[in-house]
Amino acid sequence: MLRLYTLRLAYLILGGGLALYIWPDVIHHTPGLAASHGIQLSLLAGLGATALLGLRYPVKMIPILLFELLWKAIYLIAFALPLWRAHQITPAVAADISAVLMVVIFLPLIPWLYVWREYVTARGDRWR
Repeated sequence: MLRLYTLRLAYLILGGGLALYIWPDVIHHTPGLAASHGIQLSLLAGLGATALLGLRYPVKMIPILLFELLWKAIYLIAFALPLWRAHQITPAVAADISAVLMVVIFLPLIPWLYVWREYVTARGDRWR
């Protein structure tokens, strides 16, 4: 039961955090914001809304947490690290990096043995 509640906590943090920070911009935005960041806001709002399903189905929604970890790891490795190496971190990029690094709170909440067993070593579904 404890593992299920820790998973639910992860979904609450993810969904609730995105609801607090993203949904106000989705609901009340300017045309300029829609043109420049509309697609990112929509993706994050959808991710947050879907994450809230994890409150009811914590095990079935583990791929949402994995997606969150993966996109943030890709950002840090492919974008932030090269900027850091080139000494080109601006205040805006530093703020992005700080926000993305918050993903570390999910690492101990994810049941990694289950993920390994179900998504890495288990047989996949049939193609036909």
